[in-house]
Amino acid sequence: MAVKQLSVFVENKPGSLAKISKALGDEKINIRALSVGEVGEFGIIRLIVDNPEKARDALKKRGYSVGLTDVLAVEMGDEPGSLAKVTGILGDNNINIEYAYAFITRESNKAALIARVNDLEKAEKILTGKGFNLIQADELYHM
Repeated sequence: MAVKQLSVFVENKPGSLAKISKALGDEKINIRALSVGEVGEFGIIRLIVDNPEKARDALKKRGYSVGLTDVLAVEMGDEPGSLAKVTGILGDNNINIEYAYAFITRESNKAALIARVNDLEKAEKILTGKGFNLIQADELYHM
């Protein structure tokens, strides 16, 4: 049920995100969600795209250092407290969230959380057991 996320390592300088997004656009790859973080002189751009393998290959061909990571994608309500419910369940079950980002979906009153966790299988089992809908990769790539 995991979703593939690209992690692209770049120099922390103006234009880095523009170059990545242009390269993906040139390949007709649609970005569904992204997060940008920095560590000093370098940055990590994390992306959910509609064709992760093609995106990885396209960026590697252009000289970027790119990784594919399995992440959790869970649907939640687009209302106050929804994020607290999901993260609370994970924390109560000793599942660490290494990083996360969220976005609203096109469906009314729905949001999605993308998270890298230390035990993906356990997180999926617990959240589905609590009635949460895990977003399938194909569904997320084509939202």
